[in-house]
Amino acid sequence: MGFFGFLILGLAAGALARLIIPGKQPMGWFLTLLLGVIGAMLGGWLGGILFHASLTSFFSLTTWLLAVGGAVIVLLIYGLIFGRHRAS
Repeated sequence: MGFFGFLILGLAAGALARLIIPGKQPMGWFLTLLLGVIGAMLGGWLGGILFHASLTSFFSLTTWLLAVGGAVIVLLIYGLIFGRHRAS
């Protein structure tokens, strides 16, 4: 998969992860893209270790499931770190 394909996959995976996770995630498209790409890389890495799968084909269901799953994990971690700012 090429560089631009990976960016499109990351943006779509980040957007789908934001739809899956309930609640507000106040972030723009660039942060969604960044978290999605990081999540796609995490999903591909975990898929390679656990299932011997990879993110080689853009139109593969395995690629999309791993990318969205990784993006959900990254978004949950992001929410734990930055999600609960309270005014004192």
